[in-house]
Amino acid sequence: MKLATLEDLYVDQIRDMHNAEKQLVRTLPAMAKAASNPDLAIAISDHLEQTRAHVERLEQILQGLDKPSGRKVCKAMHGLIEEGKELLQADTEDVKDVCIITAAQKVEHYEIATYGCLRTYASVLNRENDVRLLDETLDEEKAADDKLTSLALGSINARAATA
Repeated sequence: MKLATLEDLYVDQIRDMHNAEKQLVRTLPAMAKAASNPDLAIAISDHLEQTRAHVERLEQILQGLDKPSGRKVCKAMHGLIEEGKELLQADTEDVKDVCIITAAQKVEHYEIATYGCLRTYASVLNRENDVRLLDETLDEEKAADDKLTSLALGSINARAATA
C-alpha cells in the first residue's frame, strides 16, 4: 500500500492491528492452557475476551472508513508470538509462568505503542468515534499490562527464583 498521507498510514496500521489481534485470538488459548498459576490463566483468558472485542472495534473503524480489512499480516506480532512459543519451552512450571508473563508483556507493550499512535492519528484526522474506540482499547491494553506486572510481583517471579 502506498503511504502518501496520514490517512493512508492510519488505514494501513488499523489493518496491521486487526491482523495482530486476530493472531492473538488464535494464540491466547494456548498461553492460558500452558499457565500453571490459576490467576495467570484467568488473566490470559479474560484478555482473550477483550482481544475479541478489539477485533470488533477495529472492524467498526474499518467500516467507518469504508475500507476492507485487507490481507495485511502483522509481522511484528508474528515475531512476538514465535518468540513466545520459544519461551514456553521452559523446563519448570514456575519458570514457564514467568515466560508467559514476559511474552504477554512484550505483546502488550507493542499494542500500547501502536494504539497510542493510532489514537493520535485519529485525533488529527478528526475521527472522534475512532478516538473513543481506540482509547477504550488502549485503556484495556494498559490494564492487562498492569495485571501481568501485579501477578509477576505477587508470587510468580519469586517462586521461579527458587525453582
